[in-house]
Amino acid sequence: MRRPLQVTLLVLCGLGLLHASLFTDLCLRYVKPGMRPLLVVSGVVLLVLGIAEAATREGRKGHGRHGGQAHGDSAHGGHAHGSGPHTEAEQHHGADAHAGHDHSAVPRVAWLLLLPALSLLFYAPPALGAYTASRQPAKVVAEQDDFDPLPKTSPLPITLTDFTTRVQQDRTLAIKGRTVQMSGLVTPVAAGGSWDLTRIIISCCAADAQSVKVRIYSDSIPPANTWVSVTGNWHPGGKLGTKSAPVALDAQTTKKIQRPSNGYQDALPFPSG
Repeated sequence: MRRPLQVTLLVLCGLGLLHASLFTDLCLRYVKPGMRPLLVVSGVVLLVLGIAEAATREGRKGHGRHGGQAHGDSAHGGHAHGSGPHTEAEQHHGADAHAGHDHSAVPRVAWLLLLPALSLLFYAPPALGAYTASRQPAKVVAEQDDFDPLPKTSPLPITLTDFTTRVQQDRTLAIKGRTVQMSGLVTPVAAGGSWDLTRIIISCCAADAQSVKVRIYSDSIPPANTWVSVTGNWHPGGKLGTKSAPVALDAQTTKKIQRPSNGYQDALPFPSG
């Protein structure tokens, strides 16, 4: 790969990382907030390397011009002594060199490396959403034996994970008859009259994403990828407190909300305004 392409890639990748992590919040679509400082540092390093490589290359060009001129003057001065058979040998060697292949040319496919670098600047892929969640099973929640009493608040703010463990593991049946409030994004399902309230959780980045889901039964189905806050009661079925109990909710109200800043965490819903 020729140096101009290397320099271009380094600079574009550095600018793209800084655009996504320092000047905007785009990086939070793909990584946890804790990874943001590392992306900023990486962007700065790539940008500095690109600029340093460009400056070094310009310095080599200037040195080459001055050195080449001095060498040409010396060769011109000794031309009279190099005429005859020696000159013919040099000409023959030069012809052979020109007949060979030029390996310094950049393969056309190498320019495709610019596409991901440019995408960081001009087209950032969207955050993970319903498409991802609909193609993976719900995350398995950890087993829990002891449960604290639920607060008396109504509706009770609760995470999707806590709701799941209460429904399928809490033998005290504390969730029965309680009105709860959860928030997440809408994921359509094949069964009519219901949809999944989903939270996508990432441990490091989008590559290790997992989904927590609660089936919602309601009169209307919001558009896919819409962030909503839902209040309702547990949807009866099976035996509450065991694995046979469905992780489902009969919705009373569904309110559209903005995507929260902690969208990749299974967090409590924001208080209603």
